[in-house]
Amino acid sequence: MLFVDKTIGVTGVTDAAQIPKQRGDLLLETAVRYAEERHWDVFPGTWLEAVGGRERCSCARSDCPSPGAHPTRPDWAAQATGSAVAVRRLWSKQPRASILLPTGRTFDALDVPESAGFLALARMERMEMTLGPVTCTPDRRMLFFVLPGGSLKVDDLVRKLGWSAPAIDLSALGEARYVAAPPTRVGGFGAVQWARRPTPANRWLPDVEELISPLAYACGRDAAAARGLRP
Repeated sequence: MLFVDKTIGVTGVTDAAQIPKQRGDLLLETAVRYAEERHWDVFPGTWLEAVGGRERCSCARSDCPSPGAHPTRPDWAAQATGSAVAVRRLWSKQPRASILLPTGRTFDALDVPESAGFLALARMERMEMTLGPVTCTPDRRMLFFVLPGGSLKVDDLVRKLGWSAPAIDLSALGEARYVAAPPTRVGGFGAVQWARRPTPANRWLPDVEELISPLAYACGRDAAAARGLRP
């Protein structure tokens, strides 16, 4: 196995034993692997601290929207590095720091609701489509990694399929954005996990055009179902 945390099956069912612990050695070694084996830039984010018997974000904001999983400084983009030596130096300063990956460099990410993501993922696997890594986040989102530059095409591609990307809750992360990488934990909600882990077989990422149709269809179906439940 290339990375230490487990892949989630297409059903999306996991148990607590699969959630990796936020150990400093695990975070450091995983960040190094991302840099060395995938050539991804990485940078350290905030971390979780125990205060008064509860975990809170190291930023100390009581209303932090992404506790333990956001940048610590405004110039985070300049801090991101693909050097394993630099990664070890950064995490040696704060071993519990979350692992964040800038998008728009070696990959962009398509962001969809978890229910739509698993539906699309199952369909794409049946069709034997080329897929890159896919993450599943504690706030029930899925991120599909695609070639960089894909985020700029999403709105137009979805429009040509007859939908509006915001209306079906499909968005893209590109330049100047970032994603949290496994095994980063987000507050008390759980850890970011791989729905499809990085392997030598998916080193070459798909173009956004290859994934947009099944993802838009699944998101559109999800959105229609949600509207149908409204009184």
